[in-house]
Order: sequence, then C-alpha cells, then structure tokens
Amino acid sequence: INSVFTIVTSRSESRDISELYKINPIEVLGSGQFGTVYGGHSLEKNEQVAIKVIDKTRFSDQEEKIHREVDILHEITHPGVIKLHAMFDTPGKFFLVMEKLHSDMLEMILSQPIKRLNERQTKFIIYQVLVALRYLHSKSIVHCDLKPENVLLAQSQDFPQTKLCDFGFARIIGEKSFRRSIVGTPAYLPPEALKPEIRLEKGYNRSLDMWSCGVIIYVSLSGTFPFNEDEEIEDQIRNANFMFPTNPWKDISKDAIDLISHHLLQVNAGHRLAAANALRHAFFEDYQLYCDLRKLEDSCSCERWLTLDEDDDKWEQYAKENGCSEKSSAESSLTLTLPTKNFLSVQSTSKN
Repeated sequence: INSVFTIVTSRSESRDISELYKINPIEVLGSGQFGTVYGGHSLEKNEQVAIKVIDKTRFSDQEEKIHREVDILHEITHPGVIKLHAMFDTPGKFFLVMEKLHSDMLEMILSQPIKRLNERQTKFIIYQVLVALRYLHSKSIVHCDLKPENVLLAQSQDFPQTKLCDFGFARIIGEKSFRRSIVGTPAYLPPEALKPEIRLEKGYNRSLDMWSCGVIIYVSLSGTFPFNEDEEIEDQIRNANFMFPTNPWKDISKDAIDLISHHLLQVNAGHRLAAANALRHAFFEDYQLYCDLRKLEDSCSCERWLTLDEDDDKWEQYAKENGCSEKSSAESSLTLTLPTKNFLSVQSTSKN
C-alpha cells in the first residue's frame, strides 16, 4: 500500500490543497468529460505534479467513479500504473493529485506523419501495458476502459515508459466472476460488454481488457479502428479482407495479425489470451524488444519489472548465434500510407 498517500476532506481536516500544492491555472494538461487536469507542484517537495479538478456541481453523478478510482489506486503500486499522491474532497470540488507525465499514446500516434506507430514502437508500448494488466488482473482489478488516451507516456522519446491511468470504470472481478454494469468506451469494448442483451444475461470478466488491447494494437499499427459501428462485429470479424486490408497490413508482420485476430479480438471471451499468456506470444519474442526494454529498465529508478534475469542469457546466446546487433531508436522504420476507415479519439460511456 502506498503509505504516503493522503486523503483530505473538509470534514476531517482543515488543511486546504493550497497549503500543500500550487496549481498552475494556465498550464492545462488536458480536459475531459468530468474535469480539467492542470500542472502544479508540491510545496513540500517542490516536485511537479498533475492535478485533476472536478466540479461537484457540474458532475455530481461522478462521485462514485472518483471514489472507486481513488480506492483502487490507493491499494496498488506498480511502475506501469500512475501514482496518485493525494485526494482532496471539498464541498465544491474534488482534487486528485497525481504524478505528472509527458503525454499519452493517442497523442504519440497522431503526432506521427502517417498517424500510426511502427511495430517496434507498438510492441514496446503494448508489452508494458500487458505487464501492468498481468499485475492488475492478479489482484482481480479489471481496468474496463483501456484505450490509447489512458496509456500515459513518461517521456517524449520514441520508446517511453508507459503507465495506465483513469481507473474510474475499473471493477474488482474474481477469476471466475462476471459483472454486468455499464463500463468503458464503446469503440474498445467487446460484444459481451457492448450489447445490453449479452451483458445483462452473461456479463463480462477480465478478458474484456484483452479485447481492448487487441483494438489498441490494431489502432496503433493502422491508424484506424477495426470495426464500423453500423455493422455487426461478428460479421466484420469473419471478413479478413475487411479487417486487414492490403494497405497497410501487407507491411505488418503475420505475428502481429495473429495476436490481434486469433488471440485478442475473439468474440468468444474464453478464447482470448490472458495477459500473462499474451506476453509469451511470438509477436513479443524479439531480440530488439528485449534490448529496448532493458534500456528502459536501466534508465528507471525502480527495480527491474519488464524482463527477467534468465532472459539475459537467452538473448545473449541468441545474439551470438544470429549475429544480432541492437538498433538505435532512429532506425525504427515507419510504413507509408494511412487508410481511411473511422478516426481515433472517442469518449467513454458517461454512466456509472
């Protein structure tokens, strides 16, 4: 448990947020349906933070979501999950004080000339997402709103550390349990969470996050969504020519397509890989990925969390036998044209 976490309410404490943190009102880091995120800093430690301000009078129905997010983030500490430093609950506003990061995966995708990432970058980011999910799922925490906007990037470089954020829709779901409440962002949800008749009858479980990962990989590699909203997902998913048109998928590896189509975007939730098994898929069996992950781990102050000690000998032997050398980040090639299906930034369902 994060022992330095602070909860201050108007009922139990007299201290105001202004005694501990300074908000910079002209530094807007982002704004969404339920509030605005500003830059700021801690007055005690003089460290940079991000402060989300939620107006209770405008978003009175979001109180449950906010407390759910705080409860979950209070209980976990992981390099792949954003740190929540404090929550201030005042009569008119909530203030969530979090670590300050650089940007998010959607911004990274849209900043590329062709509005998509190459395989090396996608692999690097998604591997970190899956490691974080493996940890969360081991604690029965299901995110329920995974999308590129909720994958934060700690640095501006091509291969940044990533952290999951926005746990307002997260649910505690045991290994054999199911939930039926409305969650997430429709474009990233599987059929069992999207269709009311299936959701209410059967429910969804932690494999919901794995479908969302499949959509994120697809979006990252192609710059488009895999499905059209006005057609049945089941019909679209059976049409490989629709799902994986020649442009750009002819330039993308068979391993990437296999992971997406056969192991993540599976209508039958029981056929989706768990996070731990997805990490062992051939798409991630890659010497360059190992080198990129090790470089990130060496640059961070936390303990090694992405690779294992036994990986070192395996990949060192592989490099010797195959004459491999590590590429620089500048050598990460991007493929060319951007197909047009439907575009990227979408909003979460607003209900609890």
